[in-house]
Amino acid sequence: MKTQQSRIQLGPEDTPKQYVNILPLLQEPLAPPLNPATGDPVRPQDLEALFPKECVRQEASTKRRIDIPQEVREILVRSGRPTPLQRALGLERELKTPCRIYYKREDVSPTGSHKLNTAVAQAYYAAKEGTERLATETGAGQWGSAVSLACSFFDIRAMVYMVRVSYEQKAHRGTLMRTYGAEIVPSPSDRTEFGKKFSSEHPDHPGTLGIAISEAIEDTVSHDDTKYTLGSVLNFVLLQQTVIGQEVDQQLRSVEEVPDLAIGCVGGGSNFGGMVYPLMADKRYSKTEYVAVEPKVCPSLTKGEYRYDFGDTARMTPKLKMYTLGADFTPPKIHAGGLRYHGVAPTISALVYEGLIRPISYEQHEVLEAGVLFGKTEGIIPAPESAHAVKAAIDYALEAKRQNEDRVLVFNLSGHGHFDMAAYKALLAGEI
Repeated sequence: MKTQQSRIQLGPEDTPKQYVNILPLLQEPLAPPLNPATGDPVRPQDLEALFPKECVRQEASTKRRIDIPQEVREILVRSGRPTPLQRALGLERELKTPCRIYYKREDVSPTGSHKLNTAVAQAYYAAKEGTERLATETGAGQWGSAVSLACSFFDIRAMVYMVRVSYEQKAHRGTLMRTYGAEIVPSPSDRTEFGKKFSSEHPDHPGTLGIAISEAIEDTVSHDDTKYTLGSVLNFVLLQQTVIGQEVDQQLRSVEEVPDLAIGCVGGGSNFGGMVYPLMADKRYSKTEYVAVEPKVCPSLTKGEYRYDFGDTARMTPKLKMYTLGADFTPPKIHAGGLRYHGVAPTISALVYEGLIRPISYEQHEVLEAGVLFGKTEGIIPAPESAHAVKAAIDYALEAKRQNEDRVLVFNLSGHGHFDMAAYKALLAGEI
């Protein structure tokens, strides 16, 4: 049955009760994190110095499903889950395409993106262990905003190191975080030894996620009351995002649709993995093509090497096997700050290597132009990160039109662009 229903909404009782684990579905076991000093696989107790113990257990778990704590699920419901799946009727009409295009509305969360799904879980596990403070990095600020709010839910202090160029481009993100009670500084900063050393050697550096991660980890290991919280890359983070894809599955079933393509932007990989992993785990979607979209100027998946590398610039993290541009790579100052990362989640990297995910890349100007078209036709201005998925959906819909093919597309609108007006202002002024 082909539907003209514009919004597919589930009830609070439909919010998932378990996470879906991709690890048991990989063709080969995931390469373990390595201790850079010894070359041996990292021990769980080593990771527990940084992360809550439950997150460490989830990182290596081979269970197909892991229960979501009731307290976490209740906050997710309070925060707007399940989120709508919306039919892009306005965009379809503008493109005159035979495709049916659906997008998952992660922009409706209190902080404006999907990031709260895992921030709440990590803050909950940390609070249960008596942690008083969380330290983290953020690129565009979506993750930092989510951590700030999650910490306020559980009466934990938040310390956020925000990549300097995004701190300057998106000043109101900082205001939002401070409103939630967080402390936020631009990175590289003067709060850590690594930040001070790096700034003295590179005084005008725009910052990178790799640098901000190094600062947050140094902060964590130098404070007994602090744990590190991470918004992407590791398996437990993507696992906790699979509430997205489980809802998409229910919503697609309700209108009897199976997508030909499932699309998402990829920096570290949290929103993409969160949407596609539950679909990849279900035989119903065995013929669906999975498309990961990244910036051409930070092409980890399309131009990077599949090898072991550090997750941060100071080389403090364990080494992860992933697609990487190198821990020292500094991307240009694009507005999609959440995609300015040199590596990609090991699970996504493995699936790309296995040929189950297809990566593509775009230039910034064409991505933002797609965001403008989406705003005009759907009324929602996407975050520059999410606009990468919008651009891919538009291109595939136009190709289907040329081929006269009736296709179904679904993409993750991972966040809104209300704090990204500087990007659209520059585009409209002809500066991009």
